[in-house]
Amino acid sequence: MRYTRLLPAACVMVLIATNAHAQTKQKLNIEQATVFLSGAELTSTATVSLSKGENEVIFSNVAGNVNSQSLNLGATNGVVVESATFQNNYLATEVFSPRAKELKDSIDLVGDHVEELSNKIAVITEEMAILKENRKVSGNANGLSVAELTKMLDLINAKMEGYLNQKDKLDKQLAKTDDYLAKLNSQLNEEKKKDYQPGGQLVVKFYAKEATTATVSVDYVVPGAGWSPTYDIVADDAHSPIKLFYKANIHQSSGVSWNNVRLSLSTGNPNEGAQAPVMNPWYLAFYTPPVTVMAYKKALVQQDLAAMPSMEVSDPVTSAGVYQQQRGNTSIDNYVTVDNAGINTNFDIDLPYTIPTDGQQHLVAIKKYELPASYRYYVVPKLDKDAFLQAQVTNWEDLNLLPGQSNIFYEGTYVGQGYIDVRNIKDTMTLSLGRDKKIVVKRDQDTKLRSTKTIGTNVREAFAYTISIRNTRKENITLVVQDQQPVSTNTDITIEDRETAGAEFDEKTGIMNWTIGVAPNETKKLSFGYTVKYPKGKIVSGLK
Repeated sequence: MRYTRLLPAACVMVLIATNAHAQTKQKLNIEQATVFLSGAELTSTATVSLSKGENEVIFSNVAGNVNSQSLNLGATNGVVVESATFQNNYLATEVFSPRAKELKDSIDLVGDHVEELSNKIAVITEEMAILKENRKVSGNANGLSVAELTKMLDLINAKMEGYLNQKDKLDKQLAKTDDYLAKLNSQLNEEKKKDYQPGGQLVVKFYAKEATTATVSVDYVVPGAGWSPTYDIVADDAHSPIKLFYKANIHQSSGVSWNNVRLSLSTGNPNEGAQAPVMNPWYLAFYTPPVTVMAYKKALVQQDLAAMPSMEVSDPVTSAGVYQQQRGNTSIDNYVTVDNAGINTNFDIDLPYTIPTDGQQHLVAIKKYELPASYRYYVVPKLDKDAFLQAQVTNWEDLNLLPGQSNIFYEGTYVGQGYIDVRNIKDTMTLSLGRDKKIVVKRDQDTKLRSTKTIGTNVREAFAYTISIRNTRKENITLVVQDQQPVSTNTDITIEDRETAGAEFDEKTGIMNWTIGVAPNETKKLSFGYTVKYPKGKIVSGLK
């Protein structure tokens, strides 16, 4: 099928003020959505019947707030696309998302009920006022016997009591209804913050040499969409491969629903631009402080104005202003970071999906991987006494993973959330599978070896610790234990007599790592210590 395409650069994006040709209306069918990390490209088609010469067609089911530069139209059978114009419905005073429309309808209904209750209260209040007035008239009436007057007052009082009870009930109902109405309005305000876009339309002029039927294709990019990765990590036990379910949370508020469309998820982001940066020369110069207005005026006062040579002087106010502006731009550039992590990959999904235009997250499955893994336990008893089961996975680079939240399942039970940050992973990806309470870990300070001595002008403080690990599981485990010793950047503070119990010790960070095997019901202990020497009369921060 051959298309005659209108390139984006040749699109005539002007508002059509007059209608010189008969207009026909046609609904576009959205067939595919390529969703980027920010934004989406929609592909739509329609079949149109065209007469000879110029034709103008108004296409509906078009997204709102479209990036007009991304428009790409094509038509078959030699039909020429002359111009195209996107139009949003700006005549409506307020445009609501489906959820906001539902809330607005509820607010209208509840508002009607509030008005009804208020009217009832107003009627009862008026009737009560009339009764009060009658009671005054009856009390002052002449010619009534005492019995007749008493009977009339009793009747008025009885009616007054009934009105008071009714008004009390209505007041309570009104208070509850007002409270519910306030909550609905608050929820509606939250919904409006989601920047819902109304649907639009596309007005296209075609030229056909002869009357014909053509298939029209329309591609364009909308900003109100995107996706973010999420993962389910499933481990059946500490021996089986890891099952990793790659999923996507897709959202869109383009103004049109994507009904049974083919989805393609891209790790690209068209908002980042396609132009490569160009390096300019880097010139060095001596810094000259800017001349401020006050300094300039002070200099004028201190000088003999008559003795000043006749010369052209630049405006100090203008010069200072330009300098401040340049310095401000440099500051902004230094604090702006563009994250280009990840590989530009497309995930084409064969199953049709429906994504409504509600701005909500919709979960879509992408891929399932089964990854060979080795398992170990990891504990940092100084920070947390629980041991964490970890799975270590290699050869993960070909999975096209992006940074994202993960849901952890172990032995058929949900254990919590984690995070996969592929930007900080090297050869091995370590996945945390949760806490194992069957590994009992304690960290105690040895009070017998703890001492503080003053020798000459220096103080020597000795510290000693013991870490005990007990395995109450029925199988052998491999456990990585991590602790630390202090390091000093001050020459007056030195660390001596280090004992590391055979740990892998990093002198720069003070981190100690032990990798040990622990049999079932076995208890192992690791002891380490150090001495801190510093001048007498000084207090070392962070030592306790």
